[in-house]
Amino acid sequence: MVELHRATARAHRREEWWFRTGRFIASHALLLVLAVTMMIPFLWMVFASFKPLPEIESLRFLPEKWQPENYGQVFEQIRFARYYFNSIFIAAWVTILQTLTSAMAAFAFARLRWPGRDTVFKLYLATLMIPGVVTMIPNYTLMVKLGLLDSYAGLIVPASFSAFGTFLLRQFMLGIPRALDEAAAIDGAGHWRTFWEVILPLARPGLVTLAIFTFMGNYGSFFWPLVLIKSDALRTLPIGMLYFDSVYGRQTNLIMAASVMNITPLILLFVSTQKYLVKGIQLGAVKG
Repeated sequence: MVELHRATARAHRREEWWFRTGRFIASHALLLVLAVTMMIPFLWMVFASFKPLPEIESLRFLPEKWQPENYGQVFEQIRFARYYFNSIFIAAWVTILQTLTSAMAAFAFARLRWPGRDTVFKLYLATLMIPGVVTMIPNYTLMVKLGLLDSYAGLIVPASFSAFGTFLLRQFMLGIPRALDEAAAIDGAGHWRTFWEVILPLARPGLVTLAIFTFMGNYGSFFWPLVLIKSDALRTLPIGMLYFDSVYGRQTNLIMAASVMNITPLILLFVSTQKYLVKGIQLGAVKG
């Protein structure tokens, strides 16, 4: 009888092991198929950047004739290095300013007590419901009146404030114990010192998360620079790449080569900061 129970238990364990192994293989096979499916457009872009123009419309996935000269032609036909610098310069400044302003606003909404705080925060958060197209004309009119048309400042200043960034960092700061504020006040620290030396270091995962989102969002900005910028020297990379799609024809191979170089910084940024991004999103979701 005992041997029968042992044999039955072993059979159940084998069945459970096979079930877990099959589920593991099936789930990973499904994820692999999805990953390959999502990678196909990216791989096509990379391979197309090495093709001659007549070969772009062929059904061949790999280039029949490799033409790495496409990358050199990008630099010859447009001021690629200048546009590249403009995109990174503007995105970097917007990231720095937006992270700073969002952190200060989040500190005021999360750690300070003042009349009407929650009402003001709800109104501020409600601005997320307003489409960017609606504010495009008022922002453009304001830039004209301030004399910031066709300038770096005109691209940077309007994007330096974010209701989403304020909300994200407020969630982090709500999770920091208030006893730290009281301890800092006992030591004689004011609001600014408490913010800068106590709260900000503890909110670092949120700051990194917001910085990544902000940089990636502004690096590929297209519509606002298209409206505001007239000078060729101030164009960003998405605007400069329009040169390859003109009335004289579409140079798809050069567009693909420029696109590969365009997204390379974003890929490197995401890969190098992936663990901080995931950690920041998880911690920000704890407090709601």
